[in-house]
This record gives sequence, C-alpha cells and structure tokens, in this order.
Amino acid sequence: MSKQARMTGARWPAVAGAALVIATGLIAGGCSSNTSSSNTSSTGTSSSTGTSGSSAAAGPVWLCRPGQAADPCASDLTATTVTADGTLDPASWPHSAMASKFDCFYVHPTDSLADTANTGLAPTKLDIYVADEQGAPLSQVCDVWAPSYRSQTWTTVEKFLAGDQAVMAPTFAVAYDSLLPAWQWFLAHTDGKPIILVGDSQGSAVLIHLISTQVDHQPAVLRRLLVAILVGGNLQVPAGRTVGATFTKVPLCTDGTQTGCAIAFSSYPSQPPLDSEFGRPGQGVSLQSGQTATAGQQVACVNPAALAGGTGDLNPYLLTVSQTTRFPIDSGRLTEPVSTPWVNYPGLYSASCQRGGGATWLQVTSLAGTSRTRPVVNDDKEGDLGGTGPAWGYHGYEYWLTLGNLLQNVAGEEAAWQSSH
Repeated sequence: MSKQARMTGARWPAVAGAALVIATGLIAGGCSSNTSSSNTSSTGTSSSTGTSGSSAAAGPVWLCRPGQAADPCASDLTATTVTADGTLDPASWPHSAMASKFDCFYVHPTDSLADTANTGLAPTKLDIYVADEQGAPLSQVCDVWAPSYRSQTWTTVEKFLAGDQAVMAPTFAVAYDSLLPAWQWFLAHTDGKPIILVGDSQGSAVLIHLISTQVDHQPAVLRRLLVAILVGGNLQVPAGRTVGATFTKVPLCTDGTQTGCAIAFSSYPSQPPLDSEFGRPGQGVSLQSGQTATAGQQVACVNPAALAGGTGDLNPYLLTVSQTTRFPIDSGRLTEPVSTPWVNYPGLYSASCQRGGGATWLQVTSLAGTSRTRPVVNDDKEGDLGGTGPAWGYHGYEYWLTLGNLLQNVAGEEAAWQSSH
C-alpha cells in the first residue's frame, strides 16, 4: 500500500466502517474484494457501463438491482466461523426461505474522499466495495435494490465537524433530492412487494428524512413497510416512548414478530462523551437529517440482539480481508488461516441499550476476556486505523458487529408478515 493510500485509508473509519479502511488500499494496489471492481451501473430500463450518470428519462442509476450483471450485492458470501479457542468451522448465514418475496431498499453511507461537496451519480469502485460489504449480505433475506445517489463527501462532513454549520443543509438536500426519484421509481416498479429499508450512517440519515416525508403519512406505503433498519443515524423519539418526534406512524421495534417498525441504534463501549456525534439528540449526525430538537427527546436504541429489551449476544460477520495481517488493524489481527471471503465471530460481544447523562446508546461489551484469537474493536484512537475516537464510539464497526442479528430479525419479521397476510 502506498503512503498516500495509507493516509487516505486512515480517514475511513469515521466515514463508513472499520473494514472500509481496506477499500482504498485494495483499489490503489490493483486488488479487489470478492466482487467485481468494474464501474458498472444500471438504469431503470437497461444496464450501462461508463462514467456518466443516467438522465431522469432513462430512470435511476442502480448500484445493485436484482438480475443486474456484475451485481456487487450478489457476491460470494462463503464464510468461516472462528470460535474463541480458534476452531474454524463453515459458517451459515441467517437467511429466509421467503427472501424473493421481499425487497430491500439499501442506501449506502458516506464513501467518497473527493474534494467536491457531493458525489456524482455514476457508481465508483468504492461504491461497489461498500455494496459488496454491506448490501450483499442482505440478499439472504431479500432482493436488494441499492440506488446510486449524490451523497455528501467526507470533505463536506469534515467541514461540518470543523464548525461550518452552513454546509450541511444544502449538501444534504442535494443527496436527498438525487435519491428521491429512485425511491419513487422503486415504489412504482416492484409490484407492491413488502419493503425493508436499510441504511448506515449518511444512508440512515437520508432514510430518516425519506420516512418522515414520504412514508410516515402515506398509508399505501406504510402497508408495505416490513422494517426500517437505521444504523448510526440518530433517529429521535420522545423520551421513554417508541414513536413520535421524527416519525409519527413508524414505531421502534419491540418484538421479533412486529412489522412496520424501525430498528435504530448507535453503539459505544460506555456512555458517549458530551461531544459525541451519536447517541445525543439535536447534535452530531442528528443535524444531518434536520433533527434539531433536544428537550424531551432521546436518540432511539433498539437492541438487535434482543428486540424486546435486555442483553443479548451479537453475531458479527466481517470481510476476512479487513481482519488479516495484510492490513494494519490496531484492535488486533486475525491470525487463523481463514480462506473464505467472510468471517464470523459468534459469542465475541454482548449488547444492551443504555441511557444516562442525556445519552442513549447500544452498549457493546467484549466477551473475549484474555483471548486474542479474534480481533476486538476499540474506539481509543482518533484518525487512525484502529478506531475513530470516543466521540464516534463503534460507529465504524456497528453495522458488521450486528449484521447476523439484523438478518435474523428480518427473517423473523418476514415469517410474521407471511402468517398475517
């Protein structure tokens, strides 16, 4: 990896995830993950390859779409389970036999280090990597649709975090306005199938705004909503309640058979600091989606390992390349000889929703003890490959730490939907 690639990669954890540290290095080195790195996009009517976006007349540009050639959301998911004692076994993903009867609308997080305020519409190699890492596992429970949109770049996010409040609203509007036509096309062309909304970080912020403006007050769309998974987006609710504030008709999920609800959380190893970007209402990422209220509100926390409340074990799935000695990971390295694209660490973490000091968060606790067989995440470094700093908590890891649980939740909700429809 070149020096420039290392410097660029060092900023990845604060953008879209710990495993995305690898993406820039992979591309700079001419390597790939377990999906094609071609710059391929699909419009609403045909597939096209190139660097130009799609016109409104041609339909939206799709990063992932069922049946699309070289679809990054249909990549190899072969996985290996690594137990606490280093035993390697073939891993099976949580899945649903009814997956083809449900559609996922997945919105990717911030994944661009460009100097522009927003990205273009043409999918980039990094977009494709993120879709492989986040969107592909969703194929176990649904047909995956992932629109390309003019997302805010990390340059914009940096300016906002540095105190430039004026940069957030107009650039977020560009991102949202570019995604809205894809959502409208999706609703009109997917035969009324039930919908699973999935977002991480900026993707969650965009979906929070979409649900509040395009779903919450439209009964026909609400009837199609199976669940909204909003990771690291700071969805706000009235203190002690499951609905109100940002959403009025989409409550938080409190049961494994509940449908039409939302699973939302931001994770930390302990109480978020006062300057945290997540877990506290009216600050940080809340402002990205226009959630400015603080009094009487809290950030939502639904534990994906225990929807009804309490503590549960997480079921993490991560790309193996993000865990190996080939790339520097301050939290440890996977030294076991895993040859599959994915690795699974059952029983490595537990999680529970906590509230205190004006914050609400998903408390993630390591169960590794003294074992160093499997890497354990940390948040003790700012701007380095090992973490994103205490203000960010486990934001860079939480999608993958909870991935197996989220898929299991969706599978259960699909079974409940089928039995009641």
